[in-house]
Amino acid sequence: MLVKHNFDFNEEYNLEDERVILRPLSILDINSLAEYVKNEPELWKFSLVAINTEADLKAYIASAIEARNIKTAYTFIVYDKASKSIVGSTRFYDIQLANETTQLGYTWYSKKVWGTGLNQHCKYLLLQFAFEQMNFKRVEFRADNDNKRSIAAMQKIGCTVEGVLRSHLPRPDGSRRDSIVLSITKEDWNNKVKALLESQLS
Repeated sequence: MLVKHNFDFNEEYNLEDERVILRPLSILDINSLAEYVKNEPELWKFSLVAINTEADLKAYIASAIEARNIKTAYTFIVYDKASKSIVGSTRFYDIQLANETTQLGYTWYSKKVWGTGLNQHCKYLLLQFAFEQMNFKRVEFRADNDNKRSIAAMQKIGCTVEGVLRSHLPRPDGSRRDSIVLSITKEDWNNKVKALLESQLS
């Protein structure tokens, strides 16, 4: 059966509403993101990749761009219209066009936008794009099971907890993390999640 989807890794997708602009990551964005490595090191507490220096950040960005080139991921920069600044990044990864699924993650935001509703705007744009344009049937989310703040944020937007993968991935410090798995299906989106997120936008 021919799978119909509308996604092209070579396309420069820009997702926008009254609060945020999501645009493709560029290597030039290192100049805007470097301040967060220097001034907000706690943003990377639960990252699977150690990001302590500008060189680490450059490697992180290069890896994200390479993942787009080999058609496994597509990374966005988050521009906050309220503060008129780049405040983070997020991406679709493990994109499986044939299976109509993707994961959504590698998401981080500057602390200055925590609790402002920016995440809901980003998630609304990304999920609308995934289900209504990419025509995907499932979007999966994963996080360190100790990252309670991130888990709460995912549940707030309507994700369903599916389980925990024990001793799943290595952390930069050599320990191993348990990964919690959550998801939103296209049926979830159509039946409840879209309306739930719309009610949270402000």
